[in-house]
Amino acid sequence: MRFHQVRRREFLAVLFGLVAWPLPARAQEPEKVARIGFLGAISAGDLAKHLDALRQGLRDLGYAQGKDIVIEYRWAEGKYEHLPELAAELVGLDVRVIVTHGTPGSLAAKRATTTVPIVMAITGDAVAAGLVQSIARPGANITGSTFFFPELNAKRLELIKEAVPHIRRVGVLLNPDNLSHAPALKAMEEAAKSLRLEIHPFAVTDPGQFASAFFNDDRKTNGGCRGGR
Repeated sequence: MRFHQVRRREFLAVLFGLVAWPLPARAQEPEKVARIGFLGAISAGDLAKHLDALRQGLRDLGYAQGKDIVIEYRWAEGKYEHLPELAAELVGLDVRVIVTHGTPGSLAAKRATTTVPIVMAITGDAVAAGLVQSIARPGANITGSTFFFPELNAKRLELIKEAVPHIRRVGVLLNPDNLSHAPALKAMEEAAKSLRLEIHPFAVTDPGQFASAFFNDDRKTNGGCRGGR
């Protein structure tokens, strides 16, 4: 759900400082090339299609990289503990705006600056994570988009039960380092009660842990549902 019902062109205009942002100190900076920071919690390869779409959208609007804009990328490669340092680096580069993808990156950017505008490309539940005050009034220097991650995961349980009526136990992959996963798990546990399902959460913070999550307890789990970003 978008915080502001803006059209695509207006969203990109805000992104590149073409629409006045309520930060007077930054509005006075004359700059021929707009420097944009992109903070990714995962890798460039994982977001390749999204990045291509972003760059294509910029080209469609007449913004040429190296001429009108410069994008500074920082990638945590799934190591969330590096996000605060990477966010601080982008702030130090005096970027006009920081674009984030995922809840952990958005939180790191929020903690790194209260003045640089932050545009969240996507977050699991911005309100539950403490990123914004409310959907209608995000406040501070943050805007962007979010979706109802807890409700979505609860609905996934309903679909699993509908598809496999005799299912009794459902395994849930989650990353405890991602703050959007805790409220999602809580919503799933509430939904499981009415569906007469047992939820078995498996914490995974590193790719090397997937094998144990899938195979060590396969006799106890006859279904699966994974968390998101």
